[in-house]
Amino acid sequence: MIGWLKGIIQKIGADHCIIDVQGVGYVVSLTSRHLELLGEGEETEIFIEMHVRENEIRLFGFSSMAEKQWFTLLTSVQGVGPKVGLAILTTLNIQEITSAITMQDKAMMGRANGVGPKMATRLVNELKDKIPTELSSLASSSPKAMNDSDMAALEKNMSSSARAEAISGLQNLGYQLADINSALVALDGQITEETETGTLIRLALKELAKG
Repeated sequence: MIGWLKGIIQKIGADHCIIDVQGVGYVVSLTSRHLELLGEGEETEIFIEMHVRENEIRLFGFSSMAEKQWFTLLTSVQGVGPKVGLAILTTLNIQEITSAITMQDKAMMGRANGVGPKMATRLVNELKDKIPTELSSLASSSPKAMNDSDMAALEKNMSSSARAEAISGLQNLGYQLADINSALVALDGQITEETETGTLIRLALKELAKG
């Protein structure tokens, strides 16, 4: 079984990418939210969910273990295939999914493509008692306490629109604000006010992966 891949992105498609791992190209299906953060020729690290069927083997990739766990939970519900699971993770971040299940919010779940009223009801009903503790805590978690120097660094990181957009994008992927701030502080010597949002997000993801 393949649980994780680290390699160079050879090609990006409409709903997948090809990752070159020591000369072998792996086709990995991703959410459009995740694909937007990738660049061809760049190194990436992706958590993998491997589906083996009689006539095919498919790999689905995720930016975090929590996102992978939610994909597994979502696709365990009858009628929810990988395509719909990825659609839900594209439309809602993991905090929103956790909140929708916890609060039995069928309307929020129904925002995803391919999720009608009946499927939304089935999702919130079947998963309400299946959320692991580490995922359930995401619904009400708050950023870690920050000292004065952390707050000053945060204010600095929010000073440019690119950084603000990067912070928003990383939060949508499920990362906590304090962790994002720490990653941006660690990157301080590598980025400037001219650094574009996409580049900043990719650098921050690499830094966050170290933790």
